[in-house]
Amino acid sequence: MPKTIFGGEHRHLVAVLVEARQASGLTQAELAARVGKDQSFVSIIERGQRRVDVLEFVALARAMDADPSLLFERVRRRLPGVLRI
Repeated sequence: MPKTIFGGEHRHLVAVLVEARQASGLTQAELAARVGKDQSFVSIIERGQRRVDVLEFVALARAMDADPSLLFERVRRRLPGVLRI
């Protein structure tokens, strides 16, 4: 399991983003290019070493031709009733 600086429920957000990227058929480098970043930007997110803010989430979803609301719903369904932040 890769090291992460963020514990807890953040892993659900990361999992949804990774699954969406893979389903889109994009590599990390291709996704990064679509949002104007380097491949390491996506890699760091996918390894749980960087949090994603809401605007980045929307940009990443759109870059994968995914509906941000539907992706967020997938995250929400994975979360427990009580969140520790």
